[in-house]
Amino acid sequence: MDYLRKGFPVLEQYTYLNTAASGLLPEKVWEYRQDHDMDFFLKASLLKDKMGEVLTTVRESVGNFFNCAPNRVALIPNFSYGFNSILESIDKPCKVLLLENDYPSINWAVKSRNFEVVFAKLDENLETNILARIEEEKPAFFAFSIVQYINGVKISIGFLNKLKEKFPELILIADGTQYFGTEDFDFDGSGIDIAISSCYKWMNAGYGCGVMLFSENVQGKLHPKHLGFGSLQGKYKAHEGNFIGKFEPGHYDTLNFGSLKVAIDLLQKVGMDTIGGKINSLKEMARHRFVKAGLLEDWIAEREDYSSLFNIKGDEDLFNHLKSEGIITSLRGEGIRVSMHYYNTEKDLNQLFKALKI
Repeated sequence: MDYLRKGFPVLEQYTYLNTAASGLLPEKVWEYRQDHDMDFFLKASLLKDKMGEVLTTVRESVGNFFNCAPNRVALIPNFSYGFNSILESIDKPCKVLLLENDYPSINWAVKSRNFEVVFAKLDENLETNILARIEEEKPAFFAFSIVQYINGVKISIGFLNKLKEKFPELILIADGTQYFGTEDFDFDGSGIDIAISSCYKWMNAGYGCGVMLFSENVQGKLHPKHLGFGSLQGKYKAHEGNFIGKFEPGHYDTLNFGSLKVAIDLLQKVGMDTIGGKINSLKEMARHRFVKAGLLEDWIAEREDYSSLFNIKGDEDLFNHLKSEGIITSLRGEGIRVSMHYYNTEKDLNQLFKALKI
């Protein structure tokens, strides 16, 4: 399936196994951005007069892609902006469950506010730990990453569904930044109440755009306060006090959000079944070799549901060696993080295995 690599020129120069740090910019998105800025250069406000229409099409595209009604989709510049705006809309004091060593933009943001914070341990008993902490502490919210940014541990959507069934009043706030774009995701069928994601990684939309998805029942439990010119712009924000409008207070960049629509169009053209299948094939191949070479923690290697993001044993010297071989990865935690997307190939992995001598 080498045709999946077309439109990503960086793949001709490097063995790029670093989507978990930054996704690639597809040629189609780059072309859109070129055309958009030329239009802005030539038309100025005549282009920006159509901002509401552009954002409406983006919102509808996001809603269709994730199975979430457009009037429950908010467009945001990045995950941290969206998550902080959610935290500001929660009445305090309030008890929040977090995972130990989760993404700093989650845990730091919660701990910096007047919440009562409890933690579930991130280990081989992860799901059991979560259930036990909820039963013991009865938190109002559980905020977590679907895929952990350091080691790639994935919380399955099936588990989240069961969690919601068992604790229907618990508000689930999920970070999808290391997950969205890797497999088909049905938001309304997931049990998640609020999903937030930056879109520059696995969505390949470039920087400056993100999304928030809200369930039907969460609106009365949040009290967002952000208001501004953008709060009333567009088809789904026609009346003052509109819920999603309170997460979109300012002028929005049609360059960035238009890029998101083009990126989604590309993912849909390739097909999420194709993308998920390709990622599954690569991650199974990678895990098999990593386990055989003893490069993964045993409990992570044994998990049934896992992502295509791995943290293998290695130091800065090995990281620099890989870089000298044109293999792009990241130093994270106590090891080297490698991640593979649908545009990667078995050849890429074989290059990595050869450099690692496994």
